[in-house]
Amino acid sequence: MTDTAPGGPIRRTTKTIRATALAVALAGLLSTLSVGCSNVKELNYTPARMDPEPARTKTKQVSSNLLEMSGIKGKVTEPGPSVTRCREYGDDLFSMSHPWSVYDISDEQVDTGITNLRKTLNENGWKITKDGKANSQAQDPEIYAENDAEQFALHVTGSKKSATGNPMLLFKVVSKCFKAESATALDGEY
Repeated sequence: MTDTAPGGPIRRTTKTIRATALAVALAGLLSTLSVGCSNVKELNYTPARMDPEPARTKTKQVSSNLLEMSGIKGKVTEPGPSVTRCREYGDDLFSMSHPWSVYDISDEQVDTGITNLRKTLNENGWKITKDGKANSQAQDPEIYAENDAEQFALHVTGSKKSATGNPMLLFKVVSKCFKAESATALDGEY
């Protein structure tokens, strides 16, 4: 015969099973959380503390300086820098990306702009990491460079007139990761 009185063995067994199940569930959750934390990659530098708007302003300034270094006058595309989350390094980290171009220029201005950049990048804290021709049918000249002090990288391509487009200098300016005040400071950023 089984004791079914309140507080009897069945009730104690049920409580024990529930407590054990809760402990197992909590242990599983904690191990999942600790594994999730260990999946965050480490940066090989200390990110500068900056929220998106000041980072956007800094990125525009870097792009303006690059335009000056090219020595080319033409029309410049309008879209500004955008935020890209660096989620693999932490929820409060982000980088800036600013693709833009100078257009309404000649083939000669493309050559002049690339030549000027080759000369002035090194003089302005940039280290050229690649200088050659793009891996494309047109074999357009391209330069990759990094500026460790400013924490930005650059890719510029000089595109000459072709059947598919007019001459232009195409820039892509990308920052290293910045650390926002909080992850919520990045909500709604683009």
